[in-house]
Amino acid sequence: MAVTASMVKELRERTGAGMMECKKALVETNGDLEAALDHLRKSGLAQADKKASRVAADGQIILASNADNSEAIMVEINCETDFVAKDVNFLAFATAVAGNALTMASSDVETLMTTDFDGVSLEVARQALVSKIGENVQVRRISRMTSSGNIGAYVHGGRIGALVEVEGGEKELARDIAMHIAALDPAYIDVDDVPADVLEKEKQFLISQAADSGKPADIIEKMVTGRMRKHLAAITLLGQDFVKDGDMTVAKLLQQNGASVKGFTRLAVGEGIEKKSENFADEVMQQVKGD
Repeated sequence: MAVTASMVKELRERTGAGMMECKKALVETNGDLEAALDHLRKSGLAQADKKASRVAADGQIILASNADNSEAIMVEINCETDFVAKDVNFLAFATAVAGNALTMASSDVETLMTTDFDGVSLEVARQALVSKIGENVQVRRISRMTSSGNIGAYVHGGRIGALVEVEGGEKELARDIAMHIAALDPAYIDVDDVPADVLEKEKQFLISQAADSGKPADIIEKMVTGRMRKHLAAITLLGQDFVKDGDMTVAKLLQQNGASVKGFTRLAVGEGIEKKSENFADEVMQQVKGD
């Protein structure tokens, strides 16, 4: 059967593959559109398998929330380079992933990849995308939050995202707290949330450090107490100075608005994956201080 331009166009629209790849698949399957479709999918799977071992530490954090803001999710989708992270095909796939993740009850990535995307599973769509853009693409993790109060959400440039559950206050306050979390990366909400072993380890480190000063024991004790207080303020959300106003702590901001934080989560692209180091937190801080 002769392969026509309209056949190539239809196959390209259905798969997103390149024109030459579509024409080749149709020639090899004697113009059978469905067979050509299967051929391209298998080809995409083979290419995806070959690229699966390559480090994908770049990408995007994509946010999605429901109409009443009672549920929100963030999904991390990785690729190999910043160039592809901004590609329209990658972004369209990432947006579809986030939309599917919001509608399903699970935060399991394997389950997510079985959901539908334009008549195929997200996994098949991922394989086709790998074939098209030539980079490893992986859906890494989902962070989900549900609340009867306010959910503050903030994503900085697709690189860092934060969700926070705030009870009381206005929606703008919740978003500001999410922005603060993205910028300063607190480890805990308050001092009471810091595990005892973490406290003890830091205390012993400070005692050892202060002992080298040669000062009397009572002075060392005061030094350790002061430094411990400063350290706890730095690692707890409520103890940190608010990123938009260094004259007040987050605790004071919440108190003024009759609000409290129930929980939060923060994702940064590629964290925990070996890659070139970039200080995204400084970038966020520079932006919010310029607002």
